[in-house]
Amino acid sequence: MDGQRFKQAMRHCAGAVALVTVGREGRARTGLTVTAVCSLSDDPPSLLVCVNRNASAHPRIREEGCFGVSFLAHEHMALALTFSGQKGVEGDARFAFGRWAAGVTGAPILEDALVSFDCELREAVETKTHSIFIGDIRDVGFRPEARPLIYLRGAFHDVHPVRPVVSLGDIEARRMIWSGFS
Repeated sequence: MDGQRFKQAMRHCAGAVALVTVGREGRARTGLTVTAVCSLSDDPPSLLVCVNRNASAHPRIREEGCFGVSFLAHEHMALALTFSGQKGVEGDARFAFGRWAAGVTGAPILEDALVSFDCELREAVETKTHSIFIGDIRDVGFRPEARPLIYLRGAFHDVHPVRPVVSLGDIEARRMIWSGFS
């Protein structure tokens, strides 16, 4: 399988945009923009994050044993670009943008994130180019009214509901939804 063709295919899979951050107070902070984050379990509450081994945050996550994951709202597009390295800002200078607080682990957390997770590193799984970091969640925050920032086909997007929110237990609502697809 050709790696470029794989990348082209993956660009058609929408992903929530998040910042993975590391650096306790008094130490230089760093972070990166990712879309490879997902929940792992609710017992214990945990998630996994895929981080390129060349990223500055990679060795720091191992050293510090904790990291923050801040999912971005649509108004955070400039932060996504800053932490992706596209604005020429590196390391601790990236934290001059946005409002940051130290989580319970000491990891930097974006205060007005759509959703934020403060994680303690449980395990790292190595692959050729990336590590899969499994984090046990020590704290969480969220803004239910915020709209998520999504990355799709090489661009950022906003999310809008297709239909009003309905309960999955509502039989009539399910009939209405499925009849719209036939």
